[in-house]
Amino acid sequence: MGKILSLLALAAGLLFACNPQREGTTDRSRYDVITEKSYIYREHKPAPGPLTDSVMALKQQITEYLQQQGFKPHMAGKDSLLFVRSNNQEVMIELPAPQDIWEMNTIIVFDPAKNPLFINLHKGTAQLDHYLNK
Repeated sequence: MGKILSLLALAAGLLFACNPQREGTTDRSRYDVITEKSYIYREHKPAPGPLTDSVMALKQQITEYLQQQGFKPHMAGKDSLLFVRSNNQEVMIELPAPQDIWEMNTIIVFDPAKNPLFINLHKGTAQLDHYLNK
């Protein structure tokens, strides 16, 4: 009997924690709030070199493709991002300090009907086609 009550209490706690109807509980001043169809990037000036050139070329290819698909550019103003989906669910992401050229050029795609997607520059536009079509 005690085990059943414990499980019920745990289930009730999980339901309360996942309740998307609790609005206004997040201190939005700490976050860069994103609500529209966009791609998020950081503004970093990497050191020039052959690797930098290839990473920047990949990033350019991806961002051009995203703009063709109707995504707007959004430079991350903070390292704490809050994505607000069309169903009012909020997705919080903390961006760590970039450690290399790849992390400096992180791109996150967001469609309010979906969860955010971190782009892997190595995979090209195929991952975006999958994201857009699901």
